[in-house]
Amino acid sequence: MKKVRWGILGTGNIAHKFASDLRLVDNAELVAVGSRSLETAEKFADELGITISFGSYEELAKSAEVDIIYIATPNNLHHPNTLLCLNNGKAVLCEKPFAMNENQALEMISSARGKNLFLMDALWTKFLPHYQKMIDIVKSGILGDIKAVLANFGFRANAEPNSRLLNPELGGGSLMDIGIYNIFTTLDILGIPDEIKVSTNTTDQGIDEQCAIIFEYNNGAMANLFSTISADLGTEVEISGTLGRLKMTAPFYDSNSVLELYVDGKKTIIETEKEEGLGYQYEARHATNCLLNGLTESPVVTHSDTVLLMQTLERIRNLAGIVFPMEQDSNLGRKA
Repeated sequence: MKKVRWGILGTGNIAHKFASDLRLVDNAELVAVGSRSLETAEKFADELGITISFGSYEELAKSAEVDIIYIATPNNLHHPNTLLCLNNGKAVLCEKPFAMNENQALEMISSARGKNLFLMDALWTKFLPHYQKMIDIVKSGILGDIKAVLANFGFRANAEPNSRLLNPELGGGSLMDIGIYNIFTTLDILGIPDEIKVSTNTTDQGIDEQCAIIFEYNNGAMANLFSTISADLGTEVEISGTLGRLKMTAPFYDSNSVLELYVDGKKTIIETEKEEGLGYQYEARHATNCLLNGLTESPVVTHSDTVLLMQTLERIRNLAGIVFPMEQDSNLGRKA
């Protein structure tokens, strides 16, 4: 079977993690990296045994040696970088958040569909065995009717004011960086909320340092979601129903999480598959297989899933009054 040739656009921490785990994927080969500086690209390539280095994103996007590109740049660049790659005939796996708003996401998806190219939102947690097992348990009915979801994700960001996390120009803040995990998990469990309530603490730069969200549903279910980049937080999820409770232990978003099932007063540890690596190989394997099978859309993270997530994030930001500087541009702005 042919090898899918991968390129990585960006050389930050997440790019290193993804590149390291890509070696665990059969039929995938990491052949190229692109950075804004050739020196940085060459250093990244030397560390990870990559053959080709490019000193610009454009050179990587135009390379005939690459089939699919993983976008690992700051949040604000996901939209233009994805369009650059698609416009040069490359499939794309784009790191979360997929875009800064729904308008951008729709343009990216429209471009991919028009060019018949694969495009996927890199929500890596959705591909982890424990997360997929969680979905199976919820659907099985063993928990009864789901009444409550509690999801927390937080840490203290020891970062410079202009760092990715704290800079509004880069799409910073707790909501877009880590709160997004709480949100897509809850959407998978309970679906679209009928009402949303939001409270935030904002910095002098205008990004949300802490974000508390309540999802309310007409069937009586509720979700309490909290994200923070100013304090250590137990990063776990509890799903409670009329017959039982399921916990994804901290850190719920990665492959070290354990499932704890509580039914009839008994605690059961639900075993799931464990592989070496950090867990990014699962989404990389899925994307590789999608390309080998001629798919242009993931059946696990569909384009509709991506749009729903962006719409929900936008509902929350509208309530919280969070607007990013790049959205002042009429071509990148949110829907009214």
